[in-house]
Amino acid sequence: MTKPSAQTEPARAEVDALPGATLLEFGTSWCGHCIAAQPLIAEALKSHPGLRHIKVEDGSGRPLGRSYRVKLWPTLIFLRDGQEQERLVRPSDANLLGQALRKIDPTNPL
Repeated sequence: MTKPSAQTEPARAEVDALPGATLLEFGTSWCGHCIAAQPLIAEALKSHPGLRHIKVEDGSGRPLGRSYRVKLWPTLIFLRDGQEQERLVRPSDANLLGQALRKIDPTNPL
């Protein structure tokens, strides 16, 4: 039902070098807001099947989340060629999520 978090957190330099569209999702498996957002995120991603989605288990002392100044979960960072284009914190609006995805993945107009 939900995509598991990456086994190892990628380094910021690796993320910055990613080509194309990437959704970075920061959160935890036990966070109520993260759990509640999963159906919305999964539904939105159906329209973007080729989009890279990296789910990162975040927490105190985790360098990737700190480098993006993540404060609340879930935080979604929408990247195009490693550059942040949009950010949604605790997403609850399908339209805003769809707009952010289209911004980084314009080849899919849905």
